[in-house]
Amino acid sequence: MKPPIAKSSMTTDPVVPVSRGRRMALGNVDLTVALCLLTLLIGMSSAARGDDESTSPKEPASPEINLAQEVPVWVAELDGATAKSRREAEQKLLEAGPEAREYIPVILDDLSLDARERLERIEAQWRQMKTRVEIETTTVKMQDASNLGEALEAISLASGVEFDLESSGVPIDESRVIRPPSAPMGFWQAVDLVLDQTELDINFYAGDRERLALVPRAAERMSRVDSAAYAGIYRIEPTMVTARRVLGAPAQNGLNLTMSISWQPNRTPIGLSIPIAEVAGKLDNGIDLKPQTTGDRIDIATSGEIAESQFYLPMQLPARRFDFKAGDGPKDNVKSDASEITRLSGQITALLPGKRRRFSLLLSDAAPSQTFDAMTVSIEAMRETDPLHEIRVGIELVGAGRSLESHRQWIFENEVWVQLADGTRKDHLGYEVYRQTGTGVGIGYLFDLGGMVPAGAQLIYESPTSVRKNEVPFVVNGIPLP
Repeated sequence: MKPPIAKSSMTTDPVVPVSRGRRMALGNVDLTVALCLLTLLIGMSSAARGDDESTSPKEPASPEINLAQEVPVWVAELDGATAKSRREAEQKLLEAGPEAREYIPVILDDLSLDARERLERIEAQWRQMKTRVEIETTTVKMQDASNLGEALEAISLASGVEFDLESSGVPIDESRVIRPPSAPMGFWQAVDLVLDQTELDINFYAGDRERLALVPRAAERMSRVDSAAYAGIYRIEPTMVTARRVLGAPAQNGLNLTMSISWQPNRTPIGLSIPIAEVAGKLDNGIDLKPQTTGDRIDIATSGEIAESQFYLPMQLPARRFDFKAGDGPKDNVKSDASEITRLSGQITALLPGKRRRFSLLLSDAAPSQTFDAMTVSIEAMRETDPLHEIRVGIELVGAGRSLESHRQWIFENEVWVQLADGTRKDHLGYEVYRQTGTGVGIGYLFDLGGMVPAGAQLIYESPTSVRKNEVPFVVNGIPLP
């Protein structure tokens, strides 16, 4: 509801024009006095109008919602007396979004079972909303960039990925002029466009989860834009094609495609795979290219430190003209042997992690635990194994899916260390898994902390705190055949 417009309490008399007839009626009143009275009346009217305008807001802004005050009230109203009030409270919490999570009261003993179930549903939707926002494909705007340095800065600003121009040992001039695109682009499209114009390439082995190392391009390197396909956060590029014809065992014939797949460095996928049933190709002579039936899917290894991996697509060897027998239907349509795969399509399936967060657990606390989004990290026990200390850490992930089944390596790559009160960092000396379930894992980390646990020491654990299933189709065009 808009607040009422403030009005002036001063009464305003109408301005009465002094006509010639009225001046005559003034009799012996001095004309100067009459003019003064007229001026006074006009001034009072103008002042009144000005006061009214100055105290009346043109368009009052609606007050911002104070989540710290409102969220506890809405949570209590989940137990409202009427169904309408309960629904309204649930809707208000949903509309407030994931930012309202930190204002949920810690103690909820007074809530009924129904209200707690409503709150669990709300928090589950918050997690989905938060993860969806975090894994959306990065959009880079660099229309105003005029050189390499400005373009890389625009990409870093949009993606959070930094660029290393020094590790190659060869000076790279950031002032190299580029022709910026006229429209926003995805992360890899933007990177490839800039690298093509500045004759640079990427050394994935010199980068990490937040950084790409740029190096001078080899003379025979093809254009990155022309040789790649883009799908979501991925970049796919065929790197090698090998044909195999086994004369004595034709069933072993095959066409192997070596493919490079890259992802945005700070969004390392979990359980990356390509379902075989989704792979299909078309040759330039009109014949279909089919995959070999070697399994249900192709699993692709991923690492948080290297934003690139290679995989192989085992395809059937395309038939040549002399392979067709009399009466074969396709023979009449084949005018020449294939020289190119005009189209290769498939689907990339993975679990994409959300934002990385830092858990801080004080070692002196009794059973310390901390929750962010869908992940809870707890210290379950501390054991002294002279001369080392074992800290047993439990990690639980709501909605883990396949991320904690066969593809759990990502959780062992998370950074874990003990930070002393003076800021000194103590890295762990190794770990042992003592529990594995469908929703969590227990890991014992070994630390050299001296004789006693130092006062004020904290266990620091960094990890993505949510995962979401992601499926994106891809199409690669124009792959030359050997």
